[in-house]
Amino acid sequence: MDKSLEKSLLVWLKAQKKACGLFLKLSLWLGMISAVAMVAQAYIIATILDGVIMGQQVVPLTDNAQMVSSSVSIDTYTPHLIALIALMLLRALLAYGRERASFEAGKRLRGHIRAAVMDKLTKLGPAFIKGKPAGSWASIVLEQVEDLQDFYARYLPQISLAGFIPILILAAVFPINWAAGLILLLTAPLIPMFMILVGMGAADANRKNFSALARLSGHFMDRLKGLSTLKLFHRGDAELKVIATASEEFRSRTMSVLRMAFLSSAVLEFFAAVSIAVLAVYFGFSYLGHLDFGYYGAHANISSSTDPQIVGIPFSLFTGLFILILAPEFYQPLRDMGTHYHAKAQAVGAAEALITLLEHPEPEFVGHVRINSIETLSADNLEVFSVDGTRLLGPLSFELKDNQRLALVGPSGAGKTSLLNALLGFLPYKGHLLINGHELSALDLAHWRQHLAWLGQEPQLFHGTVRDNVALAYPTLPDDTLWHLLAEANISDFVKAQPLGLDAPVGEQSSGLSVGQAQRIALARALGQKASLFVLDEPTASLDSQSEQAVSSALNRAMAGKMCIMVTHRLDQLDQMDTILVLDKGLIVQRGDFTTLSNTHGLFQTLLRENIESVADIELVPLSVSGSDTPLDSDAELTKGEAQ
Repeated sequence: MDKSLEKSLLVWLKAQKKACGLFLKLSLWLGMISAVAMVAQAYIIATILDGVIMGQQVVPLTDNAQMVSSSVSIDTYTPHLIALIALMLLRALLAYGRERASFEAGKRLRGHIRAAVMDKLTKLGPAFIKGKPAGSWASIVLEQVEDLQDFYARYLPQISLAGFIPILILAAVFPINWAAGLILLLTAPLIPMFMILVGMGAADANRKNFSALARLSGHFMDRLKGLSTLKLFHRGDAELKVIATASEEFRSRTMSVLRMAFLSSAVLEFFAAVSIAVLAVYFGFSYLGHLDFGYYGAHANISSSTDPQIVGIPFSLFTGLFILILAPEFYQPLRDMGTHYHAKAQAVGAAEALITLLEHPEPEFVGHVRINSIETLSADNLEVFSVDGTRLLGPLSFELKDNQRLALVGPSGAGKTSLLNALLGFLPYKGHLLINGHELSALDLAHWRQHLAWLGQEPQLFHGTVRDNVALAYPTLPDDTLWHLLAEANISDFVKAQPLGLDAPVGEQSSGLSVGQAQRIALARALGQKASLFVLDEPTASLDSQSEQAVSSALNRAMAGKMCIMVTHRLDQLDQMDTILVLDKGLIVQRGDFTTLSNTHGLFQTLLRENIESVADIELVPLSVSGSDTPLDSDAELTKGEAQ
């Protein structure tokens, strides 16, 4: 990864830490207090051991320096033992508090980033979301945001502790032995230096790993949804090979990241062990009398009862024990930072995709104008563009007044859905798109959408209950109103037949319901909007004839006296439309009512003839399930999962 890019990603990551609140600082302060307690604990342990092991007092009795020894009572160190136990308990509590604070900091950060991602996707709209497989979005929202946890919970606090703890230990060591302090000071840079050398490619490896995971997730989810179609066209074996290839790529990249992690851990452990060994060798040779430097003041004179020669020892046992106990703790923060360095690499890899999404330009709707109702809707030289600037539609002009219905027809790719997305505020446009004389871009977008009721060809129901889905926009709707909406959508009888009624469960992606049932529940939700304008995108495209009639009749009742814009391929049912716009390659090629267009030679007449022929073919061929010859005459027998 380019260094400038990595630096900018780190700047962005650190700028997000304010979302952690006070918990990030609390984690740091608890770590610092624990470090002070650790030094005090090492001091007490060294004091006790020095007193117990070397607790023999040298007393001269005669002129020829004969000596006797007297032991120090263990009761002398009772306060030390009590203080030691108290410090151990304190450090345990501090460690627990630090873990809790760190986790809460990461949790808040993840919640903040996920909310930002979901808000961004809401603003960009379905036109942008459909540009990637659902699995890719799931990877961004779940795995990549999750990989930010350790960066904020562990890596950022550890950076400060990796500087504070070694300085604290050096401040405790240098006053009693400058040589040991110098050894610690000179060997300390080895660990971060090799940590940086080994971890230089970690961020790039993680970034490639995330990309492979996103491709695999999207590919696998799309194939899983279309499993029935793949089997129908005997493409199962071929897709298995494709999935195996994608899985092998992901496995290879994952193992590359793991190799880097294990290598860096081994290097850090090796140099930490070598540094501690150098310190131990120094003290060992000093106690044997082979080294005579590093101490302050005079020698400590101790002689044995069998050897009258005075042996000079530079420092007491306490000094060696105290410094050797602190030595592993001196390198431990640096080793921990090396361990958590991979959390940084993961976060940098995840941040690239997150920043690309969060900084993606949005359609320019920044207005504040609010309208009470929709009286007129007109387009003048309107051009609609994709999120990347490609022109999708236009220029075109039309006008729609209150209580009028407009149908958009044409071949696939003509730009019908693009016009609806522009009207909903999900795609940028040029020219004029006027609502009651106000430019759409000047309207308060959230308030504008409250006047709309949208129904597409794929009903979007969520895990919960029928009540949750119908009252999604207004959770406080009373039961009487909910039943009225369900009755208007011609689905109340089905809901009443359920043991739990309005609390009947609805699975993810409408599982357990037929396509027709799910569409009618979605229609009940749309009717609850009390909208002025109905925006319909193929609302009956995936339904059987019985469900299609039920939904169509419910829509006709609900749209009485309302404005409507509908995209449809069922041209034989457009006799109730006031105006029909025939689109081809983003332009209006015909316009008029049903009678005029059906009797005029052109694209509409051709599409109408093809539509009538296709409907006749479907009615002649009975639909069977699992090889049965029995026609399927009820949408209740076909669940949404089977339809897919």
